[in-house]
Amino acid sequence: MKKDDRKIDIFQQKIYDFYKKNKRNFVWRENITPYKIFISEVMLQQTQTARVVPKFEAWIQKFPDFQTLAQASQHEVLSAWQGLGYNRRGLAVHASAKKIVQEFFKKLPEDPVILQTFPGIGPNTAGSICAFAFNIPVVFIETNIRTVFLHEFFLGQAQVSDRELLPLIEKYMDVQSPREWCYALMDYGVYLKKKLKATNKNSKHYSRQSRFVGSKRQVRGAVVRILTKIGKVSFDDLVALVAQELPKNQHDVVKIVEQLAVEKLVQVSDDHLFL
Repeated sequence: MKKDDRKIDIFQQKIYDFYKKNKRNFVWRENITPYKIFISEVMLQQTQTARVVPKFEAWIQKFPDFQTLAQASQHEVLSAWQGLGYNRRGLAVHASAKKIVQEFFKKLPEDPVILQTFPGIGPNTAGSICAFAFNIPVVFIETNIRTVFLHEFFLGQAQVSDRELLPLIEKYMDVQSPREWCYALMDYGVYLKKKLKATNKNSKHYSRQSRFVGSKRQVRGAVVRILTKIGKVSFDDLVALVAQELPKNQHDVVKIVEQLAVEKLVQVSDDHLFL
């Protein structure tokens, strides 16, 4: 056995040994379908699993497949997405469902290059979808996998780029079982963060998410939430309702609404707003 092969075997065994004893259970890991994986992977972008689980379960009940989702209204989609943040992701999922139904005969493509043509799907999300939905060994990076490779191969080093990590992720990939391997890596990464306080601070791509309270993101969420609940409302009434919900808001609500309109998250007609 070559030296590199031995190193690969030892590393994989270490990860799998941990996984066998500490495997996390999530609803999207059970009775796997491409649709469930697609929805869960988009929901999990910049959102903690604890928030995603109840929203995912409710979503699957309401929209069990691409066909049902494609036929839903924007109002229904954004209502179901409430609580996950980044409402543009909800619109992206909706648009993707329509594309899958209309152009791909209701079947999610297995090609990561094609998946990246869908709104809101970058190379890493495309890779994770291929690994988890189709068990294809596509190399990708997400925060927990990044933590594992930084901890195991770059401990104490600073400004490590993903470009340095990718060859190692590819080298140590279990090509026979990429789905389980990636789940195992992610679960080990969560453990490193919780128990050893490992972080991605030595990654060149590390950045701390800005505070939500008092941010424009909070105002954007409030606007969508109000319109979801009330329906059509005037500009003046919306500004008053946002002030009532967020009394300490310092941002220009009108400008935020205008940006939401540009992004097609809200619609404007006769000085009234609606989803």
